Amino acid sequence: MKNILVTGGCGFIGSNFVRTFHDKYNIVVLDALTYCGRKENIKDTRHKFIHGDIRNERLVDMIMKKNSIDSIVHFAASTHVDRSIHRPFEFVSNDVLGTTILLEAARKYSIDRFIMISTDEIYGPIKKGSFSEDAPFKPSSPYSASKAGADLICQSYYKTYGLPIITVRPSNNFGYMQFLEKLIPRFTVLALQNKKLPIFGNGSQKREWIYVLDCIKAIDLVIQKGKLGEAYNVGGGEKNEKTNLWITKFILEELRKPESLMEFVKDRPSHDVRYSINSSKIKRLGWKPEWTLENALKKTIQWYKNNHDYWYPFIKDKFIKR
Repeated sequence: MKNILVTGGCGFIGSNFVRTFHDKYNIVVLDALTYCGRKENIKDTRHKFIHGDIRNERLVDMIMKKNSIDSIVHFAASTHVDRSIHRPFEFVSNDVLGTTILLEAARKYSIDRFIMISTDEIYGPIKKGSFSEDAPFKPSSPYSASKAGADLICQSYYKTYGLPIITVRPSNNFGYMQFLEKLIPRFTVLALQNKKLPIFGNGSQKREWIYVLDCIKAIDLVIQKGKLGEAYNVGGGEKNEKTNLWITKFILEELRKPESLMEFVKDRPSHDVRYSINSSKIKRLGWKPEWTLENALKKTIQWYKNNHDYWYPFIKDKFIKR
């Protein structure tokens, strides 16, 4: 059983990883508990929790030493494009500097695996076809640029120091316990309150959606079978490519709310039109999505409908309130 440091383990994808695999690994969670991280997300799981920042070198060193950490799964990051436009320094500091501090600790203690959780947004937009793992990076926002920087720093540590890095680049994740700044939980909660759903531009921006439980199974497979120095795209596939407008209408229909709740607003800066990744490489390891987009969306929407107490404390956030 591996001793795994899970950074950002109280966030969305990280907490799903902890909840699913806490009996498989000895997990130490390091989380700064910023606005989108909640300890409640990993309650009733077997883990050791440490409240702290990945940029705290002494803390990271202490964790590595005292817990005999042999693997790191690195989820911790600032992740929201809108926030990055207003707070770029915060994103560069968290995502690039924080990752580098973890890499130095991993190098010092000669760990077996360092799993970097990157994103498909580092590739930038694509009009036709899908990006493979060797495509050049063309990030459009401070968020995607900071993730691209972290991704490249990891690649350099593999090439320069031989650190056992494996990178995972997922497409747009969704599921329950996702913070309300993201499209699907935000629009679901707004619709439940009969408030307007602000759609950027004409809503034609297309994303490749993946249910979070499918994503974390791919991450676990990479821990077991991934090749050192390689990157793996993890996407929902062509059938899961949907526009923001399609997602919005699906939510409204599922909640039996009128389309009059839709409100088209000014598009945000550098809003990429389409993302798409080729996931054939991870599929050759034996992974494939188990959930259809429609079934996973229905399950997610129903969860927010039934768990008012979870999301209600957050509705005054400036990204939620309309």
